[in-house]
Amino acid sequence: MNAIVALCHFCELHGPRTLFCTEVLHSPLPQGAGNGDSPGQGEQAEEEEGGIQMSSRIRSHSPAEGASAESSSPGPKKSDMCEGCRSLAAGHPGYISHDKETSIKYVSHQHPNHPQLFSIVRQACVRSLSCEVCPGREGPIFFGDEQHGFVFSHTFFIKDSLARGFQRWYSIIAIMMDRIYLINSWPFLLEKIRGIIDELQGKALKVFEAEQYGCPQRAQRMNTAFTPFLHQRNGNAARSLTSLTSDENLWACLHTSFAWLLKACGSRLTEKLLEGAPTEDTLVQMEKLADLEEESESWDNSEGEEEERTLSMTEATDGRELAKCPTKSSLLSDCGSWLPRKLSVFKSLRHMRQVLGAPSFRMLAWHVLMGNQVIWKGQDVDLVQSAFDVLRTMLPVGCVRIIPYSSQYEEAYRCNFLGLSPHVQIPSYIQTSEFAVIVEVHTATCSSVYPVACDEDQSLSKYEFVVTSGGPIATDRVGPTILNKIEAALTNQNLSVDVVDQCLVCLKEEWMNKVKVLFKFTKVDSRPKEDTQKLLSILGAAEEDNVKLLKFWMTGLSKTYKSHLMSTVRSPTSSESRN
Repeated sequence: MNAIVALCHFCELHGPRTLFCTEVLHSPLPQGAGNGDSPGQGEQAEEEEGGIQMSSRIRSHSPAEGASAESSSPGPKKSDMCEGCRSLAAGHPGYISHDKETSIKYVSHQHPNHPQLFSIVRQACVRSLSCEVCPGREGPIFFGDEQHGFVFSHTFFIKDSLARGFQRWYSIIAIMMDRIYLINSWPFLLEKIRGIIDELQGKALKVFEAEQYGCPQRAQRMNTAFTPFLHQRNGNAARSLTSLTSDENLWACLHTSFAWLLKACGSRLTEKLLEGAPTEDTLVQMEKLADLEEESESWDNSEGEEEERTLSMTEATDGRELAKCPTKSSLLSDCGSWLPRKLSVFKSLRHMRQVLGAPSFRMLAWHVLMGNQVIWKGQDVDLVQSAFDVLRTMLPVGCVRIIPYSSQYEEAYRCNFLGLSPHVQIPSYIQTSEFAVIVEVHTATCSSVYPVACDEDQSLSKYEFVVTSGGPIATDRVGPTILNKIEAALTNQNLSVDVVDQCLVCLKEEWMNKVKVLFKFTKVDSRPKEDTQKLLSILGAAEEDNVKLLKFWMTGLSKTYKSHLMSTVRSPTSSESRN
């Protein structure tokens, strides 16, 4: 965890001061942290806990080195420090812990060696012991900003028989730049830091009680004539924390606690990739899968009979198809019913646009997005199926109702994608309807072969596609916004087919979110038409085609989402009725 944990103290002579801080190092040690790696330099290895090896490094300084280090240190000068403001003795290099698992070093000093870190810690120290305090001046609090970092601060008192009020004010702070991580670590930090504080207060309380028993300061102060308070203490105004707790190994213990705190807090939270809430397409697919599973359960008793019947039908069909095939060299080209799918199929929306041409494709795509019935007449079943597979990608899953191939016309309420044999007669009212579009696939003659745009379309050059509708779209019509964006993506040759597919997914999600807002606004909240028009303007869907698209796409919302909205609306009323 990239953070700094520090112990701060409010000195009665010098104000807020940093006593001890532990930081995480992922790079080589800074100057002053010690570089004597050989045992001869005095490296004293201690016990290992949780993969962390404790050590205190000591290196000898020449007078010149010591003077230069002191002059370049960002900390306060010795003249500005008293016993209460100082933790480590002069010349002490600090403490270092090595994490063998991650090769991270935890280094403790009285002040950070880096000037910028020193400034951040210094400011956090001042704020934690002056303005940023909780009621009662003892307890946890959170503050900070993006520039100076975010701080978890816990202030507390330590008993001191010689101090004003018989107690001194301290705080333990944890500083990091990640606000969310620090907030999520609040319960953990509060529990562990509270444990450190309780241990310090327990040791200080024993020393305080022993001193009060030997020489009660309260009675002595009450019996002494009034004089300025600082002169009464005979130079004992500043006492170190080691003296208050009677623990000479206090700073080594604090280093161990702070290093463990940084390691444990950094390993308890890990980042995970979350896909978020399921999309409407996912919910609809799950609902359809559940319906299929329910149907399959009802067929379990007759499963054996169905399998036998299916096998016999398949064998008979294969026999008929093979009997139709000639035994000459044209066998592979004529018998496609038992071969893999032919190459004469549409591969993508961009491919279909190139084959049909921009005007015909726009008319077809407009009817698809509006929810009108798309009728595709052709002899090649694979071609019709591939066309539907490509066109359905423009719609939410819940809006797609397909009859792949039929020998008779089916009404629009049953399907919005209908594949028909060339010999099927389409009713006249459908041929003249503006709510349907018909694509007829004919075998092209030599003079009417449709010009193709690229080599991959040569397999479709033997077909001629005629797109008609009872209500043709005006060429100057703006059309729905999503259609214009789809065409812009298709015409951009810098975008690959995979990128265009992702753009289409994003566009569908964008407009499905608008559909959800409109559904709740109109169907659940029952707002008036005036408010609905204002909402459509805000959503950027006030045009006629956009409104029609939203209403059609509303039929594709999942049952799960609709029931969730209805239960949310009914729950306050039901709870009130129960009360």
